[in-house]
Amino acid sequence: MFAWKDQSLISLFFLTALCFPQQVSCQHCVWYGECGKSSIEGKRLNCAYSGPPISLPEEGHALLQQLCPSLSYGNNTVCCDVQQLNTLNSNLQLPLQFLSRCPSCFYNFMTMFCELTCSPRQSEFLNVTNTEPYVDPSPQRANESIVAMEYYIGERFANAMYNACMNVEAPSSNVKALALLCGKDVKDCNATNWIQYMFNKDNGQVPFTITPIFSDDPVTSMLPMNNDTKSCNESVEDDGAPCSCQDCALTCGPVPQPPSLPPPWRIFGLDAMAVIMWIVYVVFLLLFSAVIIGSWCYRKKNIVSEYAPIDSNLAYSVNSTPIAGEPSCCDRLGERLENFLRIGFTKWGSFCVRKPWIVIFFSVLLIVICCFGLKYMKIITDPVELWSDPHSQARQEKEYFDSHFGPFFRTEQLIITAPNSSVHIYSPYPSGSDVPFGPPLAFDMLTQVLELQDGIENLKAYYNNETVMLKDICLAPLAPYNNNCTIFSVLNYFQNSFSVLNHSIQDDFYVYADYHTHFLYCVRSPASLNDTSVLHDPCLGTFGGPIFPWLVLGGYDDENYNNATALVVTFPVINFSNDTEKLNRAKAWELEFIKFVENYSNPNLSISFSAERSIEDEINRESKSDVTTVVISYALMFVYISLALGQIGDCSRILVDSKVSLGVAGILIVLSSVACSLGIFSYAGVSLTLIVIEVIPFLVLAVGVDNIYIIVQRYQRDERLHDETLDQQIGRILGDVAPSIFLSAFAETVAFFLGALSSMPAVRTFSLFAGMAVFIDFLLQITCFVSLLSLDIRRQEKNRLDILCCVPGCNRNRGTDKPKSWLFIFFKKFYAPVLMKDWIRPIVVSVFVGILSFSIAVVNKVEIGLDQSLSMPDDSYMLDYFGSLSKYLHTGPPVYFVVEEGHNYTTKEGQAMVCGGAGCNNNSLVQEIYTAAGISNYTKIGYAPSSWIDDYFDWVKPQSTCCRLYNDTEQFCNASVVNPSCMSCRPYTPEGKRKPVGEDFMKYLPMFLSDNPNPKCGKGGHAAYSSAVDLLDQNTDVGATYFMTYHTILKNSTDFIDAMRKARMIAQNITDNMDIPEKKYKVFPYSIFYVFYEQYLTIVDDTIFNLCVSLAAVFIVTVILLGFEFWSAVLMCITISMILVNMFGVMWLWNISLNAVSLVNLVMCCGISVEFCSHVTRAFSVSTRGNRVQRAEDALAHMGSSVFSGITLTKFVGIGVLGLSKSQIFKIFYFRMYLAMVLLGAAHGLIFLPVLLSYLGPQVNKAKVQAALQRVRGTEQERLFNH
Repeated sequence: MFAWKDQSLISLFFLTALCFPQQVSCQHCVWYGECGKSSIEGKRLNCAYSGPPISLPEEGHALLQQLCPSLSYGNNTVCCDVQQLNTLNSNLQLPLQFLSRCPSCFYNFMTMFCELTCSPRQSEFLNVTNTEPYVDPSPQRANESIVAMEYYIGERFANAMYNACMNVEAPSSNVKALALLCGKDVKDCNATNWIQYMFNKDNGQVPFTITPIFSDDPVTSMLPMNNDTKSCNESVEDDGAPCSCQDCALTCGPVPQPPSLPPPWRIFGLDAMAVIMWIVYVVFLLLFSAVIIGSWCYRKKNIVSEYAPIDSNLAYSVNSTPIAGEPSCCDRLGERLENFLRIGFTKWGSFCVRKPWIVIFFSVLLIVICCFGLKYMKIITDPVELWSDPHSQARQEKEYFDSHFGPFFRTEQLIITAPNSSVHIYSPYPSGSDVPFGPPLAFDMLTQVLELQDGIENLKAYYNNETVMLKDICLAPLAPYNNNCTIFSVLNYFQNSFSVLNHSIQDDFYVYADYHTHFLYCVRSPASLNDTSVLHDPCLGTFGGPIFPWLVLGGYDDENYNNATALVVTFPVINFSNDTEKLNRAKAWELEFIKFVENYSNPNLSISFSAERSIEDEINRESKSDVTTVVISYALMFVYISLALGQIGDCSRILVDSKVSLGVAGILIVLSSVACSLGIFSYAGVSLTLIVIEVIPFLVLAVGVDNIYIIVQRYQRDERLHDETLDQQIGRILGDVAPSIFLSAFAETVAFFLGALSSMPAVRTFSLFAGMAVFIDFLLQITCFVSLLSLDIRRQEKNRLDILCCVPGCNRNRGTDKPKSWLFIFFKKFYAPVLMKDWIRPIVVSVFVGILSFSIAVVNKVEIGLDQSLSMPDDSYMLDYFGSLSKYLHTGPPVYFVVEEGHNYTTKEGQAMVCGGAGCNNNSLVQEIYTAAGISNYTKIGYAPSSWIDDYFDWVKPQSTCCRLYNDTEQFCNASVVNPSCMSCRPYTPEGKRKPVGEDFMKYLPMFLSDNPNPKCGKGGHAAYSSAVDLLDQNTDVGATYFMTYHTILKNSTDFIDAMRKARMIAQNITDNMDIPEKKYKVFPYSIFYVFYEQYLTIVDDTIFNLCVSLAAVFIVTVILLGFEFWSAVLMCITISMILVNMFGVMWLWNISLNAVSLVNLVMCCGISVEFCSHVTRAFSVSTRGNRVQRAEDALAHMGSSVFSGITLTKFVGIGVLGLSKSQIFKIFYFRMYLAMVLLGAAHGLIFLPVLLSYLGPQVNKAKVQAALQRVRGTEQERLFNH
């Protein structure tokens, strides 16, 4: 220990001896005091002085201790006076506000300026190179002012200072602090040019040029200033904290790496699903072929014919089912249920024929009562209500955000290009590389855009005889102090002024600075109040906020904003969501805005544009234009149905045998069921959507018309028995067909009502209305339609004309047989027998299983989402806007990370959990978002967040001039106010330099949030954060707050969905990091698009749930109403499942994405598939033919023609017209999907299902066969039955 002390004393003596011969040099000044005015406005020159340091007056001791504590010792002999200290303090306010968040950076920065200004050893590293005479009235003052000097700075010091400051963030503007202080783009800034720029007279901040010379070694007689520095990961004070991870990479842990994308699932280098399904299909073909060939060989050896009679003595049929013997309990139960339904519907049918007018009257009364509810009908047009569940996470978060911070503003936007302009080159003065400027940044283009912008600002709209202008509805964050509208435009760099845009400094030979200079500075320092060039124009927008270049420029590469090929001009308008009157005023102005831009003509500018109301307007226009298409589609189906119902055998009786009036009545019943459904739910206060209006008539028409065809064609094929009256015949027919109609209608109704369990509003609303419409349609068809059918039959039997029922027509020739339906004959005589041939059926199974295998292979490749351009008409101006968005924009929507009410910001621990400066946690909220922005390709977070709490801490620091109070009133004193009674809010003490906590925190926070930024204090929070903090209890507590940043550019649904998912993941991590016992709040992300895209996070699960629930409902109803024939229900549901899976295959082939619209169509497809399959399945179940093949043929012959003509042909007529629509959404989601579901439904119901039943169908129900034989024994029907 003593040896160490001795060695230190020797070293000190040696250094003192070295210094002694040059005592004047060691303690020697080069200036003292201020004298003379600089050519820079408001700046003064320093007085040349070559004497020893002078003791600082006592009044300057506190300021010296505050600014330069390393020089504050002993008697404070320094080379500066109090005025110089005040000037230093004033000039360093801007760097203080941006660099002091990193203490070690600011310590090094202040060291450099303190040594320059006050060091008693100035002469070692400062060399005066030029002075000018100065005459002062006081003889004590120097007679020379310094106008040029050299500052020798150690390279080690310069690099250490730069390294400590290079990553410091400016929270309010989402840029690096050096972007505001270096005069260059951050990526081009280094230690040398940063210091050179700060000491250059041209930046407007120093009174004369100081030339820095960098060297670690002595230069001639000069010893470079090479003081000790602090690294950014070192604390300046013993109890202080190093710079935060956000400002210093050295304090961070390992840089997070985004997880690598999972490799595509492949087998043999091919898509795994495709390979697996190929293998499964090949294995199936081999096994199926083996079974078919083995069965064929077995039959060839033992069976004479597939169609051999059951009692053949030579052989037997493999498909035969003996009827003899006792039926099982299930058979008896099924027969009893069947008999109950048959008898019930028979009696009901007879009653409807006997009392037609009573039935019709009460049916019409029911319709009128239900339709009266239409007066209460409400149509949802708000996209949020339409697509977002009120109880969903995104919806609740939106309501939370709106209630605490106000709803997100309405957006009016222009994207402008200059097709006739070209790139021009700007050559900076006095030196520098040439800078290319994109076409829209030419001066004449900017002036034309400014004229357009001014025209929009002066637009007048009229609402209720009142004039509405942009200034009446715009977002003005500094109102009432500053009523300028927020306009995000590159022209706001020039304060939207022609004079500022045209401002230049030039002479006859050179242009020293013009709009190019100002533009290049402002894109680097958008929050600057002085561009530090010779222009000295502000960059801050007229509304008081920064104009970020990524928001107002498009089509540039990397961050070379000067290469922009598009200008983006955005007018935010207040969203008066809770004030209808004000909202309508805003919409009226938006309508004028749209008309103005549509009619604006300038050959030099190409403009894409959008208003907040544009999408809703265009959808409404599209809906109106598609009304004609829908009406034509339905009209053609009506005509077809009316004409096809008739059974005309003789041209002379065409007006008698036609059933136009009955067809029209049937269609009116279908439409009445839709109207009744709308009316009933309107009574209940359930709002409907455009999807309901467009889709449900199509669905109910398919179901209703099918039932009409089944009833009418069954009558047309029937023969009235001897002594049988019309009511008995109709009752018997209804007893035969109504159970089948009841089966399909009830299964669809239950399936749709269970579909209402969906969390998606569009699907839920559709399911409710569809279920009710199908059920009412069934009720009206077995009541009103049956009565109308009986009246039409009586008219026909009396040979009266159709429509003109009082006019007699031609009598039918005696002996003329009732005409047969050619379609029925085709199915019975040709189609059904051919399909049931032994060699056709295996081919059918192989083909359909192959199609199913393909669909399963691609089902996971169907895209999710809805491109909003598809909802626009082909001629919409919005299509051009969407194209420009994708082509030019570089930044996505803003995203707010909201901290719910409950977090304690007044404690040191609570502050550390959210802030991003020194002393904050490395996993704080701001730091987590900053880290996420570093891997933006993965997280979709584009920038570090703007942080109100970090800017507040910088604003409230005692060394800052931002936070001041009148010492007599304790009221806030803005930094721009010159008043000696304004004192710093907090004392410059160790306690005062710390972050405010407790009452101190809340005392000054309202002042910060009301302070407007100005040249003396750019940290005022009014413009940037006035809405970001929800103050409670008369400003005594902090409620909810938000931290805003931006997503990266999002071009398609996949990007939007992924961005929301990643933002929620980040917010959950932040919430988890806030490890507070009994915490009752969370952090969540909010962006305007989340409510629309949240459904896609769960749409796969929702789709599976909805379709499975629908299938389960169909299965249960089918099992019961088929008389507990479990296996028949299984086969029918398998077929419906195949249709649904194949729909996904079609969606992949036809580029139809999975979204709410397509999910509604899939749910509807399940319902229509029931129509295609249930009638054939039930006909097979009740058939009494001898074997499966014969029963399948019989079912197909009798039901196939009705299903084919009732659904397939009817829909083909209507679907063809939908393909002519101007709407992309109609063409894709209606024309393509409807066509697919009809084709697949018909193919599976009329081809695959009969073949499947012929192979795997259940055995005949012995009880049903015996009961059927018992019923017809001894009657005329026995002959027909045996035939």
